Parts: sequence; structure tokens; C-alpha cells
Amino acid sequence: MTDCIFCKIVSGALPCAKIYEDDEMLAFHDISPQAPVHFLVVPKKHIATIMDCTGADSGLLGRLIVCAQNRAVELGLGEKGGRFIINCKEHGLQTVPHLHIHVLGGRVMGWPPG
Repeated sequence: MTDCIFCKIVSGALPCAKIYEDDEMLAFHDISPQAPVHFLVVPKKHIATIMDCTGADSGLLGRLIVCAQNRAVELGLGEKGGRFIINCKEHGLQTVPHLHIHVLGGRVMGWPPG
């Protein structure tokens, strides 16, 4: 998708502070971190929201979560954990229409989130 900021980051047209990349996904630090550790994991395939996934995406979704978990461990969240978030559409406060997982940690997270 040509006007999607995450697709532009995935293609290399926009820079990011890359943590990890493979054929299916990219992980990078959030430009406006809300915790000492805050990064995103995005599939390279453009999927607008979690509601747009199909059964054909189930393998990709599993690998996306495992990628997020592995990066969290690498960035020091393995012992105390963190928060893994998928925002969806307007009520979920999704601001970029490209499926992504936020991973936050390095401090205790509040509840409810807001």
C-alpha cells in the first residue's frame, strides 16, 4: 500500500531504528516511546487491522507473536515481562492502519490502560 507509513518503513523508503528483520516481518523502536523499552513488530505483508486477518494468515500471526517475544527477551524483558498490545481500529486507538504489535516494558505498566 503506497500511503501506509509502515509499508514505507518496510520498503526502506523511510528510516527506522531497526531491531530485527526477516522475510516476513520487521521490528523497530517506537519513535515516541511510552516505556524504557518500546518497540513495534510489523508484518511485511500489508494487513490493515487484526480484524482483516484470515485463516491463511494464522501462521504469520503466530510467527509475529514469537518474533515479538524473542525481541522482548533480547531487550531484557524476559525475567519481568512486559505488555504486548495490538490496537484495532478507532475504538482501539489504532493510529496506523497496518497490523502491528507494540511491546512495552522496563517498568510496571498501569491498569486499566486508559
